[in-house]
Amino acid sequence: MNTISVKELKAKLDAKEDIQVIDVREQHEVDICSIGGEHIAMGEIPARTDEISSDKLVVVHCRSGKRSANVIDYLEANFGFENLYNLEGGILAWAQEIDPEMSQY
Repeated sequence: MNTISVKELKAKLDAKEDIQVIDVREQHEVDICSIGGEHIAMGEIPARTDEISSDKLVVVHCRSGKRSANVIDYLEANFGFENLYNLEGGILAWAQEIDPEMSQY
């Protein structure tokens, strides 16, 4: 599985690279903290695969990286995606390394 660190993601976002960021957490989690991007809850992924780009880098994240890894495994196995990257440590790592003021749960 491809992975990307929070520092690498921050650099890409700062450089305004054409990437897609997908948050697979539940809405109540997104309401607590978010790094932006699109929200497609894990349970909605099978019905919303058409919203996931297949021709640019896509970073999938959750709270710690476990759910997003499961989502990537599913998408790669069932839909042939090859451009997905799991955010190492999820939004918890983002809060610790990039934005210490971010609310955590």
